[in-house]
Amino acid sequence: MKTPLLILTLLLSLASAALAQSTRLSGTVRDAGGQPLPGVNVFLKTTFDGASTDPEGHFEFSTDQTGALPLVVTLIGYEPQELPCTLGQGPITMPGIKLKPTRAQLGDVVVTAGAFEAGDEKRGTVLSSLDIVTTAGSVGDITGALNALPGTTRVGEEGKLFVRGGAASETKTYLDGLPVQNPYGGSVPAVPARGRFSPFLFKGTVFSTGGYSAEYGQALSAVVGLNSDDLAAETQTGISLMSLGGSLSRTKRWERTSLALTADYTNLAPYVALAVPGQGWDKAPQTRGGSLSLRHRTGQAGMLKVYGTVSHQQMAIRQPDANPEYLQNGRPVALQNDNAYLNITFRSPLRHGWSLNTGLALTHDDNLTRPDQQSIRDLEQSAVARLVLTNDSASTWFNLKLGTEAYAQHYRQQYRATPEAAPRHLGFDEQRAAAFLESDLVPARRLAARAGLRAEYSSLLNQGSLAPRLALAYQTGAASQLSAAWGRFYQTPTNDLLRFTSNLKFEQSEHLLLTYQRIAHNRTLRAEIYRKTYRNLVTFDPQNPYNPTAYRNAGAGYAQGLDLFWRDKTTFRKVDYWVSYGLLDTRRQYRADPTAAVPTFAAAHNLSVVAKYWAQKLHTQFSATYSYGSPRRYNDLNTAAYNQGRTPAFHDLSLNASYLTTLFGQFTIIHVSASNVLGRRNIFGYRYADAPDASGHWNRVAVTAPVPQMLFVGVFISINKKAKVDLETAPD
Repeated sequence: MKTPLLILTLLLSLASAALAQSTRLSGTVRDAGGQPLPGVNVFLKTTFDGASTDPEGHFEFSTDQTGALPLVVTLIGYEPQELPCTLGQGPITMPGIKLKPTRAQLGDVVVTAGAFEAGDEKRGTVLSSLDIVTTAGSVGDITGALNALPGTTRVGEEGKLFVRGGAASETKTYLDGLPVQNPYGGSVPAVPARGRFSPFLFKGTVFSTGGYSAEYGQALSAVVGLNSDDLAAETQTGISLMSLGGSLSRTKRWERTSLALTADYTNLAPYVALAVPGQGWDKAPQTRGGSLSLRHRTGQAGMLKVYGTVSHQQMAIRQPDANPEYLQNGRPVALQNDNAYLNITFRSPLRHGWSLNTGLALTHDDNLTRPDQQSIRDLEQSAVARLVLTNDSASTWFNLKLGTEAYAQHYRQQYRATPEAAPRHLGFDEQRAAAFLESDLVPARRLAARAGLRAEYSSLLNQGSLAPRLALAYQTGAASQLSAAWGRFYQTPTNDLLRFTSNLKFEQSEHLLLTYQRIAHNRTLRAEIYRKTYRNLVTFDPQNPYNPTAYRNAGAGYAQGLDLFWRDKTTFRKVDYWVSYGLLDTRRQYRADPTAAVPTFAAAHNLSVVAKYWAQKLHTQFSATYSYGSPRRYNDLNTAAYNQGRTPAFHDLSLNASYLTTLFGQFTIIHVSASNVLGRRNIFGYRYADAPDASGHWNRVAVTAPVPQMLFVGVFISINKKAKVDLETAPD
């Protein structure tokens, strides 16, 4: 009888264990002030079972463990906790977990050297997405708004970001951690390009002018980091009626998924026909395109994002030219650009404090330019994959970030001197691999540090690079800190150089920064001095630029200066204003430069003053931007010295207004923007004839804006928007 009884007892025990083996644990983690803490690692000690808290501080997971096991709750900058748990006796709920800051709380000191960031309060908000849209003169372009920050020079004929004496190609754009190969739309000389992305796609925009993280590569001067929104807030339809075109969007929100589709069309033809007749436009810029944005939440805190966009762009213009055959009608140049971009990212918490962030980006850019009888077609296709692992619970005083990237590029160029001429083919294929290791450290209460190392290898150059990065920050007061950063940065030569030869090296820069920052009472003061040195810049023979044997890494240079930024939202009622100033001293020998000289795209003094006023009774925000740039250098062929000519100073005053209202019960914004309202004729340089005249004089024409003033009117309607909008309060 004993044996059957023992078997029955054993079976009952096993059944009981089977029924009790799965335990669901849930709860909420908050800080000492009662605010939810996202990204907290919660796990059972000695097991792989756990989760990370979501943006509301909530966690939930299941375990098959039984008996007594402590629940570990950790977040860098806070004291870890171990809470006793008895598993196997039903669900466990812990709604009141609170973490206390450690003696070396990360919130006390944050490494900010070289970085302006919007959307991340830890680093001090400087510009939000709404700031970008409502900054007068930006015309809704991210680059236009960033040009109102210190460290930049407004290069009106390019429309791109030129930072601290660096060329536009030295600033890299990242979208959700993945580098964007073609962040600007197609353009021709002296016609400024625009960024491809709408600022409303992003919850945060980081503009780092130097000393940036080891996770960023292929950027000698600066990084723009775009962080896209997660799930859309609600289901709605958007209609945009603009003086330059229109767009239609539809956003659908489910519980864990959102999908947004957008179609847009712009055409400057009606505007230039009225505002700038006779300026030489054979076909004013036209663009049509569309985008798709899919967001899906996985698990408790995972997020899958898919963003894709396509665009088709055309323009044709007759530009002023000093050669006799073009004096009367100008030199014709036409452009056609087709671009497709796909960005897929996934992030999710793992176990034992680790989290995963991975993604893939694909680019196809087909650009056809026709200067007069010539034809130049550039086809670029690229793919980049990235995987990053982060552990914020490695210790109470440091975290750990590991990452790797793989990049493949296919570039081809076809050139015809005339429509009947035989084509000339150039091109290359590149594969690059990169890996980085980085850690934020808090060795003491008033001291923080970031140390990183990035390694890259280029199969095309058959060369590797090793780039160490280091930043320190010391808290000097309750709202102020002093930061320093140093680092090395490498970049492969640009396509127009590599198309002739791959017998080159990485170009290199070294940054050294010292920053003071104070943020208190809605006022921000920031001062930064910097020194940047260049090595291994590519040079070639200006008399024979197509000779590949003359290409070598013989160039060098430096850039040094002072950047100041002041923003004040308190002193004047309902007024938000900022002032930015940059002092720049730079010289370099680069490309066709026969000697070291001040680059043509650099200005010694740059000033921007931005002011915004909220008129509550009118439900309207008014904005004004004044920009100044000191004279830039150019190479005057009628003098013996190189690059000693000086353009007139740059001045621009732009205004805009945004009126909040409702039309047919739907929330509506009416936006009016006017650039260069004083009508100043800014000169960006001069275009010289191909040969001197009979007297030996080189004739020239000024390079000016093809559309010197821009008036934009837009009506933006949100249909079926359920979230209430307070028309009495300034947009935040």
